Formats: sequence, structure tokens, C-alpha cells
Amino acid sequence: MERWKHWLKIGLLAVAFIPLSLSLSAAGWGGNDDYRTSRMPQGNAITDPQAILQYALPIENNAVRRVQSSLEDMATHLRARRRWFAVASDVRSVKSVLAYRREDLLESVPPEQRAEGKVKLDEIDSGATELEAAVEAQDREQTWQLRRQLLNLLGDFEALMVEDFPFEVPPEYANLPQLKGRATVEMTTDKGTISIVVDGYNAPVTGGNFVDLVQRGFYDGLPFVRAEDNYVLQVGDPPGSEDGFVDPNTGEERTIPLEIRVRSENEPIYGFTLEEIGLYREQPVLPFSAYGTVAMAHRDSDVNSASSQFFFFLFEPELTPAGLNLLDGRYAVFGYVVDGAKVLERLAKGDPIRTARVVEGLENLVVPEAPAA
Repeated sequence: MERWKHWLKIGLLAVAFIPLSLSLSAAGWGGNDDYRTSRMPQGNAITDPQAILQYALPIENNAVRRVQSSLEDMATHLRARRRWFAVASDVRSVKSVLAYRREDLLESVPPEQRAEGKVKLDEIDSGATELEAAVEAQDREQTWQLRRQLLNLLGDFEALMVEDFPFEVPPEYANLPQLKGRATVEMTTDKGTISIVVDGYNAPVTGGNFVDLVQRGFYDGLPFVRAEDNYVLQVGDPPGSEDGFVDPNTGEERTIPLEIRVRSENEPIYGFTLEEIGLYREQPVLPFSAYGTVAMAHRDSDVNSASSQFFFFLFEPELTPAGLNLLDGRYAVFGYVVDGAKVLERLAKGDPIRTARVVEGLENLVVPEAPAA
């Protein structure tokens, strides 16, 4: 276990004490103008895990991104306790898009999903009207709550826009499980329940490996082996001398490559840190900028040695904007805690994961057939 800790510790200390002056500008989903609509907004790092996941979807629609951007701006104004007219302006922007660009919003929804899309838009429109009333009343708590609900509805609508999986993983990794979409994993502990959204759109091999292990029951009963306040919470070390998952079909430890997608590339980069290939200024699509970021651990000597051990990132989001720490580009993020973040604060070394279950998206897991004996 010790050799897994050293390199990660260096990276985490660097987050706190050696910030890098890297660009926060966001390119698109791909490397050309056709993908500009899936970029994250410029400015402060996005620290809301749900928002990060929404911006990470492989969709192209300027209108829906304008709605999302307005809702994100609203949070900035509310946190800063700026005048209500700025919040009201954001709400008007949302309602304007819903009123005058409805067809643009529906354009990216596949025909077979369009009826459901129209229902979702009606719900979003109704929610925007409620939100407008809360803003007019200057009810801060209600405004926060309704804004969150509206973002969740928008996320459901955006998910309807996604059609085919956007790329194929390199053939040398075709023997590994792949997650071609997203899945939700629920973990129960003695301190509470944690819900994780695993993003296979941007980390199909890493996400596939994790979801496959969950489905096998690998994590059930395993204790957290590391718990450091404001740093990490790590789990996944099986009993015995092995550091990771031993595939019963091969009798060998299954390892996966480092997998990171940046916004200037259509597909993930495999096998190298961003620093090693000169892309350290690039922003990962799945950054370490949210409390409860979930990423794979690997040996300090080999970035392609990840197997079963993973960690929850517990640093304060405000201190870890995307591109300004030494974890982005060196570890593979594959998901975010979307419910139960408070549970992470209560867990300690030795506390076990009681159960881990895939509660949604299992149909997106593709597991290669075992070789014939």
C-alpha cells in the first residue's frame, strides 16, 4: 500500500502550496468549431458536480448551453450577494430562450425522444416561472432550491440529446470492460449512503473497470485504507498480498491505462500524463474541481497500474479550480458524488463499504467475453 500513497501525497500537497498558473479557457468537445457548444464557461471553475457532468455530455446545442450558463451565473450572483437585478436578468435570459428558441432546443433531440423532450421543456418552463416568482420576492433560500431543481430538469433534457457513443477506445484496450454512457452507483456504509455518477462518455475504460467491479461485488465489505481530512478517502485494496483485482479468467491482476480527455481532443488520451505530452495547460473534461470527485489510484512508478483502488477527493472546491493543481492530468477522474457528500466527511480509516450496487445505467456496461479455455 505505501507505494500507492507517496506520489498521490506529493500531488495533493502541490494543490495546496504550488498552484500552477494555467489557462482556464475552455475549448469545445472536439478540436473544431462544430463542438464549441459543449464548452464550459470561462471564469471561475465549476465546482458543482452535477454542472460538471452536464457540461461533459457530448452534445452540440447553443441554446441549451445558454440556459445552463444563465443558471450557473445565477449561483455566482447569489453567492456574492449581489443585487437581485443581476439574478433577475439571468432568469429573464432563461425564459427568453425557452420562449423564442424552443425549436432550437428540440433540434438536437433525436426524433424518437422528441415527445419526451417536449414534456421536459414544459417542466423546465414551469420551473422557470416559479423561479422568477422567487426572485421577485427576493427569497434567497427558495431561489437556490428552485434553481437546483431547474438544473436537474435541464440535465434530464440534455441527456435526451445524446445519441451514439462518440468514439471507440483503442483496440489494445478492447479486452477491458467499457462503459458506453453513464451509470449510477450507490454505496452504503455505516455512516450513510453515497451516490456516484460514473461518466463513461469521457472515461469509458476507467468507468467500465469500476462498474464491472461493482457488479461483481468486489467492493462489498472492503474497508477504507486511507482517510485524510481535506485530502482523500481511499478504498479498494483487497485482502491478501495483491494491490488490485485479480481476474479469475486470467489469474492475473487486471490493470487499466491512465485515461484523460481534454477539451481540445475528440477522444481520451491513454497511457500518459498531460505533462508528459506537453498538454499540461489543457483543461480536463472531468476536473478535480468538485468535492467528492472520484478518481483511480495508481502506483507512483507507473501511471498505467490502476486496478481497483480509487479515491474520493476531499479538498475544498474553491482551492482546486480546474487546471490549477497537480492532480488534473495525472490521475483519471471517472465520476462525481452527486448525493451523500456529507457522508464522506464522517468516514474514517477502517470503515467498510457495506454494499456497492449499480442502480442505473448497467445496460451501458460492455464486458468482453472471456477467452475460451
